[in-house]
Amino acid sequence: MELEQFIEHVGRGGALDTPEIYEFMNRMSDAARRITCRMNGSYHTQEEIRDMASELFGYRVDGTFRIFPPFYTDFGRNIHVGRNVFINAACHFQDQGGITIGDGCLIGHAVVFATLNHGIAPDSRASMTPAPIVLGRNVWVGSNSTILQGVTIGDNAIIAAGSVVTKDVGADTIVGGVPARFIRHI
Repeated sequence: MELEQFIEHVGRGGALDTPEIYEFMNRMSDAARRITCRMNGSYHTQEEIRDMASELFGYRVDGTFRIFPPFYTDFGRNIHVGRNVFINAACHFQDQGGITIGDGCLIGHAVVFATLNHGIAPDSRASMTPAPIVLGRNVWVGSNSTILQGVTIGDNAIIAAGSVVTKDVGADTIVGGVPARFIRHI
């Protein structure tokens, strides 16, 4: 399996449950960890970090993109970031299902993006189902929040620190809690 085939399969919501897919995901994880270990292992300028992020994501990131390491991902090639995006330290991106972060987004410390889910039945628990996470423009995700698979967050929304987002979030709203619930309009 190659990256394009995998992305097409994931885009159709196909299960990740074959030896070929597991082998491909292992190869991609190894490649991503090589880059993130280099990124996280010592001090780098933001220009150097952008170079490593570009290598990790598979395209040239914008010159306004910033990450404060450490940064973790177990795939790397299904992350899409816009302009003026900031990702704070200790974030975890499980991006097999796809993560899109719009222009002007701020991602707080230790935020988790989880695009995979496992089967409920014990005999299908190893099978994974992908779904993308999409953040609109100018979204602020507070520290220690978790965004689950299939969630879309509208423009200008705020996710309060420590939230677990299980459902779509409308534009210009604030949500918070476990699970995240509407707090107010902006």
